[in-house]
Amino acid sequence: MGLTMTARRPATLAYKTEREKWSAVERHDPAADGAFFYSVRTTGVYCRPTCSARLPRRENVRFHRSCADAEKAGFRPCRRCCPNEPSLTERRSRAIAHACRAIESAHEIPALDALAAAAGMSRFHFHRIFRSLTGLTPKAYASAQRAKRVRDGLARGEGVTRAIYGAGYNSSGRFYAHSTKALGMAPRDFRAGGRGETIRFALGECSLGSILVAASDKGICAIALGEDPDRLVQDLQDRFPKANLVGGDAAFEQWVAKVVGLVDAPRIGLDLPLDVRGTAFQQRVWRALCALPVGKTVSYSELAAKLGMPNAARAVARACAANSIALAIPCHRVVRADGTLSGYRWGVERKRALLAREAALTRK
Repeated sequence: MGLTMTARRPATLAYKTEREKWSAVERHDPAADGAFFYSVRTTGVYCRPTCSARLPRRENVRFHRSCADAEKAGFRPCRRCCPNEPSLTERRSRAIAHACRAIESAHEIPALDALAAAAGMSRFHFHRIFRSLTGLTPKAYASAQRAKRVRDGLARGEGVTRAIYGAGYNSSGRFYAHSTKALGMAPRDFRAGGRGETIRFALGECSLGSILVAASDKGICAIALGEDPDRLVQDLQDRFPKANLVGGDAAFEQWVAKVVGLVDAPRIGLDLPLDVRGTAFQQRVWRALCALPVGKTVSYSELAAKLGMPNAARAVARACAANSIALAIPCHRVVRADGTLSGYRWGVERKRALLAREAALTRK
């Protein structure tokens, strides 16, 4: 679950006018850092919007697109905010990204003190910054990485014991205590492609085409949309190649009816149990999606900011793409920063139709 972190301002903030830029300078807006720079005629220096120096008079201020632009105009960099050097946000992002790589490559979970020292931060400060940028504590991130290594090992056909110890667990008991949460099923069942697990499924038709609903004994584990019912079943078989797939009975058909009803009447919600299988980070993103009200859209960067990790928009996008439970986890409500539609696992046109339907409902 590697996160790609880059120190960028949210794409939704353009700062196009001088009034918007000056307002950002007055607020010392951290989101404006890197979007533009400003120079002060009376001092001959240029600064970041977040510079802590005394606020200059507006009539003495000019705005610049880059450091090079400001220096070409004859200004020198401020010694207080050092605009020509990496910002504090960038330095923190790089330090935390380096810590993530260290965690990912380590056989055993690195000590928090060692990670903090390598980042040049105190233990407390490192823990706080790591969580704000990744959405997880260092320990939770390391645990998710170990679980991922187990999943990868089992998927390669390694024995359960070898995969567990190869991932860095020093005892099988510690892994088995949390194995179902980490894998979504017992490790031997995971390695066997769901062997021993019974998954009920049924096909139906809705206004968006064919729909497949599947459930384990814990709840719905897949909702898929498409044009070809056979393809939907094949995709389910590919996901659980050795599970016992059985057609749903009359009671399960009622579940399918509720899911189909959700397509046309999203406000009714889905009062059914879900078997959500994903990493700790993915599940955190999916919970945030489920909290979005009908008719509301959000950009990837906005969703990342809501999670307290504004630099992880790409990781949020990957989590949305990994969602296998359409509609119930409404990843169709995530759009690009400019409001245009991005990719959708079940087709952009279906995404467009879902959003149009929800928008119409909110206008009533």
